Amino acid sequence: MTEPTDRAESPPIAGAPVRLADVRVGDELPPLDVPLTRTLIVAGAIASRDFQIVHHDPYAAVERGSQDIIMNILTTNGFVGRFVTDWAGPAALLRSVKLRLGAPNYPGDTMRLTGRITAIDGTVATVAVTGANQHGSHVVATVEVELPAGERA
Repeated sequence: MTEPTDRAESPPIAGAPVRLADVRVGDELPPLDVPLTRTLIVAGAIASRDFQIVHHDPYAAVERGSQDIIMNILTTNGFVGRFVTDWAGPAALLRSVKLRLGAPNYPGDTMRLTGRITAIDGTVATVAVTGANQHGSHVVATVEVELPAGERA
């Protein structure tokens, strides 16, 4: 197992806060690349109190059929939320996050999160989010985010 570096830099939060007037169905969110280190995966599991051995012990994970430790669902959920709130800004409020996992996230992978506005109902925008790595689709999510009001054009 190759040990990747644990010194990943997070990209800065881009742009001004998004207002309802700024979005349209079909708009795409700027992608977010998340380098996945062993430390990030273990820390996410510990922070979410998920002590399943496949999230921190590479030898036990391999014994159970994995190629290495795997990221837990709560850490993935956190990154999906971060992806949407980084785009929407501090005045936005996540109303709902629904997700389904697919291919695992391993140390050394990079998960690319992408998103698209699929609906707008009142002040709530629905965002379809996909997170993929070199193994395929890691997460498919639907996020409902309440945006600050603004005059629609």
